[in-house]
This record gives sequence, C-alpha cells and structure tokens, in this order.
Amino acid sequence: MTADALVSWFEGRARPLVALSGGVDSALVAYAAHRAAPRAVAVTADYQALPREDLEAARRTCAEIGIEHEVIAYDELLNESYSANAPDRCFHCRTELGGRLREAAARLRADVIVDGTHLGDMGDHRPGLEAMRAAGVRSPLAEVGMAKGAVREAARAAGLSASERPANSCLASRIPWGRRVTAERLARVEVAERMVRQATRIGVVRVRDTGESSARIEVPRESVGELLGAMGSISDGLRAIGYSEVTVDERGYSPGGANRG
Repeated sequence: MTADALVSWFEGRARPLVALSGGVDSALVAYAAHRAAPRAVAVTADYQALPREDLEAARRTCAEIGIEHEVIAYDELLNESYSANAPDRCFHCRTELGGRLREAAARLRADVIVDGTHLGDMGDHRPGLEAMRAAGVRSPLAEVGMAKGAVREAARAAGLSASERPANSCLASRIPWGRRVTAERLARVEVAERMVRQATRIGVVRVRDTGESSARIEVPRESVGELLGAMGSISDGLRAIGYSEVTVDERGYSPGGANRG
C-alpha cells in the first residue's frame, strides 16, 4: 500500500499539526501531511520519558521531509497522578499531551491535530488513546485502514529512514505499576538499554527496572541466545549504573512486560 490514500485524507486541510514521536507511524503521517499541505507542522513532545534517540529520529524525519518542526518540552513527572504509576498512567500522560497539543495548535493556527495511531493499535483497551480522542486528536492511519505492515511498506517507498526503526515506547513502560516513575529511574533504564544495544546487534531491547538494584532484560525470543552470550561484557556496565542483579527473560520480549511475573 502506498501513502496516496493517506495524502488524500489531508486534502482540504491548510495546516495540519502532526504529533511526531520519532517512530515510523507518525513519520509517515507527517510525510503525507506535508505532501498534501505544505504548511503542515510537526510537533514533538520532549518529556522525561521520551528516549533521546526518539527525539533525534523525529528531527531527522522532519529534515528528510522538509516539514516545519517544533519541540515542546515539559516535565510530566510533576503530575502526581502520572508519577505514582498506577495502571492508568498512560491516561494521565496522554491527557497532558493532548492539552499541550491543543495549545500548540491554537498558537500555530493548525486546523486539525493528528497522530500515528494505526489500525492495529485499535483493538486493545488503551486509556491513552481515549485521552487523545477526548482532546480531539485524529488518527488518519487508522481511518484509512493502514496497519503496521502497510505503514512500513509505504514509509520505505517514501524513502523515510524511520521505516526500519524498531517499535519503541516511552521509558516509563519499563517500570512496573506501583513503582514510582522518577527521572533517575528513567535515565538509568535509557543508559542500560543503550549499553545492551551497543554490545549486541539487537534492535528491540527492554530493560525492566524491577528494584533499586535489580533489572530484567527482554529481547525478541530469537535474540535471547545472542544476549546471553554477551552478558559477560554487559554486566559490568550495568553494575556501574546500579543494576547488580540482572536477569534475562528467556521467554522473550512482550509488550507490557514490565508487569509480567
């Protein structure tokens, strides 16, 4: 599937605002928005739980497309309902994000706010999506019926470097519910995951922050052997940042795995 249907979705829009995360989904939406409406603008929320590599990827995508880009920075950890890390954490995160996007849209005179939610995201109960809908954010990928595979195919055809980026999620998703989200824990997780990726060829890495000195590493099941073989060199670095007790989950990576027993 090409991006043509997505481009058509934006016809008649003078200035769409694209919530750009740095992943392939919102990158394709930004590409289509810019093709249909040259005055389109991409906005990236730079909050504490956003991996730095995602921010860099968002900037790279905008340079490739030629779309106007704005970064809005804020500290979501100031919201106690979020940092307490109850199972509705994503709702509070996206409620704040939706409000920030609405403010940006009013200031930038945008006529619609869109995100990168695709068809495959719609099946689960996702309170974060509910919060974005309440803020008036629309999802063109889902509305035209594009799922993840079609998104990657269209992004490759468009020449977007984000087309090969592994799926990612915010750093707070590495912290089990009930364990407080802090800036220090988010930073430690990010450094630990970078260490694992640099020591291996594994693209999808999750370091679950399970205790003050403990962590569990998840990678795709087919990469578990490679990770185990590299743990000798990785362990010293992880100990240096406070993870003295590290296990590898041999069941493999699972979305939402921070809360898996």
